[in-house]
Amino acid sequence: MAGVTAVTTVAAHAAATGCQVTYAIGSQWTGGFSANVTIKNLGDPLTGWSLRWNFDAGQAVAQAWGAGVTQGGSAVTAANVSWNGSVATGGTASFGFNGTWNGTANPVPAAFTLNGVACTGGVTASPSPSPSATPSPAPTRSPGTPAPRTVRVFWLKPSDVAYDQRYPNGIANVMREAQRFFKQRLGKTFTLNDPVVEVVNGDQPRSWYENTPKCGEKYWWTVCNMQEELRRRFGLGAPDSRWVNVGEISAEGDGAGGGGGNGWVILSGHDADGNAGINGPMNRWYGGMVHELGHAFGLPDATSTDGTCMSASFYSYPNCTFDQTQKNGMLNGPYGAFLS
Repeated sequence: MAGVTAVTTVAAHAAATGCQVTYAIGSQWTGGFSANVTIKNLGDPLTGWSLRWNFDAGQAVAQAWGAGVTQGGSAVTAANVSWNGSVATGGTASFGFNGTWNGTANPVPAAFTLNGVACTGGVTASPSPSPSATPSPAPTRSPGTPAPRTVRVFWLKPSDVAYDQRYPNGIANVMREAQRFFKQRLGKTFTLNDPVVEVVNGDQPRSWYENTPKCGEKYWWTVCNMQEELRRRFGLGAPDSRWVNVGEISAEGDGAGGGGGNGWVILSGHDADGNAGINGPMNRWYGGMVHELGHAFGLPDATSTDGTCMSASFYSYPNCTFDQTQKNGMLNGPYGAFLS
């Protein structure tokens, strides 16, 4: 029997697809709005989903969380991310997004389809696919999953904290300034994800992140609880060879702080407030991000205030730099391939 391969073809089961969709506008302001979408699966269990609808009043999606969202004209498609593609019968999957509107009308979409089947509250059996001898295509990166060797940034909003557009906007601006500064001082820089900031609706209220012990000293509780949730929900490692990850949370607690290292930056509420422009001069927050990214890329603190951004000189940003040893440390370190 050597050299003989047996092939067995099994007919595919005709999956039943059905859903209900709840579309809720959480907040709305001049020119912008945020919406949350919940899909309830009324059919067979799903291992992946794609929800489609049309915006008929000129709305446009700006950034999304919990789904990879693309838009062409009025047609919008939201596809699951790595952690919410499996939905049991009767189960739900949720995502949210920020969008723009014309200030005149912002109606709820008239209809949705899930995996190509209209969401009417009922169940429709999809036709069984015909067997095919064509090999399956190679796996591709799913929509919404950032490209490898990018810097991935999260703002985690606890469940009892109101959404505020200043936070994703401000954090994105700080990251772009750090990107520019690395290029100026190092000759190479990192690539940011698009969108720069992934907004995450936290599983817990602010007080839980602040008062649930994690990572030893209370200084770390808030940011370590945030990091653990991000790792669980997005399948992240620490370190993670795919991305350098930056997490900021709108929670702090007494004596809380943050830091960087092993491909991560984890920052608490005063940094998030500073990035949003509501906690003092911006140079301090620009310098702080450059400093913590230096740690994420493998650098230790400088031993004295020596004019480098890895010392307290970062408070004088942009009047700090990286010395040659620090440059070599990043370029030859574990994340050197992220810098180009």
